[in-house]
Amino acid sequence: MRSFMAFMILMVGALVGGTFAPAAAAAEGDFVIKNFQFKSGETLPELRVHYLTLGIPARDARGNIANAVLVLHGTGGTGRQFLSPPFASVLYAPGAPLDTTRMYVILPDGIGHGRSSKPSDGLRMRFAHYDYDDMVLAHYRLVTEHLGVKHLRLVMGTSMGGMHSWVWGETYPDFMDALMPLACQPVAIVGRNRLWRSMVVDAIKNDPAWKGGDYEAQPANGLRTGIDLLLIAGSAPLYMQTTLVNRDSVDAYLARQMTTRLATLDANDLIYQVEASRNYDPSPKLGTIKAPVMFVNSTDDFINPPELGIAEREIKKVPHGKFVLIQATPETRGHGTHTWGKFWMGYLEELLKEAARP
Repeated sequence: MRSFMAFMILMVGALVGGTFAPAAAAAEGDFVIKNFQFKSGETLPELRVHYLTLGIPARDARGNIANAVLVLHGTGGTGRQFLSPPFASVLYAPGAPLDTTRMYVILPDGIGHGRSSKPSDGLRMRFAHYDYDDMVLAHYRLVTEHLGVKHLRLVMGTSMGGMHSWVWGETYPDFMDALMPLACQPVAIVGRNRLWRSMVVDAIKNDPAWKGGDYEAQPANGLRTGIDLLLIAGSAPLYMQTTLVNRDSVDAYLARQMTTRLATLDANDLIYQVEASRNYDPSPKLGTIKAPVMFVNSTDDFINPPELGIAEREIKKVPHGKFVLIQATPETRGHGTHTWGKFWMGYLEELLKEAARP
């Protein structure tokens, strides 16, 4: 998929033939946190954090897990998206950077996403108004309290998950050997990026069928407009120009996308997902990040346009940071290039070598 988030990755399995079977089968579970307090002051009696793991924990001489890797999904996605072949077949295979015979890979669902607690479970717009700090804290507690990991070999993420990587690096600077944020920016979401997100929310809330979140059926008109905006945000110009070659193919593509996404999206979940970025801004504290950082964007990313020069400016604040800009080709996927490991696997290998433990 050429999408930025993964309701943008919802169709990856269909497009590429299902999920990839890694060397080690995935384990699956839930971690329930009692009385989780959000930064807003709201509390949930029980917060469910769903996760998958691949591989087996390897322990060092002191008995601590030494091979844990945390991979974080984008807005609207789930940890399960990282079982799709463009990611998994490249990165989990024997000898690959995240070879699941050597690495213990943790793939959680964020708050409000997948099988973790979310508005559509029943609370609707009365669900706690989570933000990125809350999402990172919940994952930190999953990793430390439930999975028993005291240190991560790597934290990497795509899109929103990339933004979470920056938050991880600042909040827990000694907790990881390396950071790899992809398809994001380490600054507040403003300008066009904030504008189109606000348009998505406005389209849903201005649909009379939304009814303040207490709808009897999904507000289809609002969701249709939201999906239109998401398709543009996640578009890949060169790839689409070479694959959607006439009017009929474009129309068929749009019809497929609309049908598939309308069948799976929940309006309240989408509002919360998009608004969770409202107070994100790691830029003032980038200098506190201790781990080596490999920051990767692409030139055909509508959401993070390279002409703004933000990445080049901000990476200078990171003590051990490197920025890489992938050039667009007819094969890159716009913002969704983050999920196609073949385009940036070499940079991940470079990062892991730089951050190798003595």
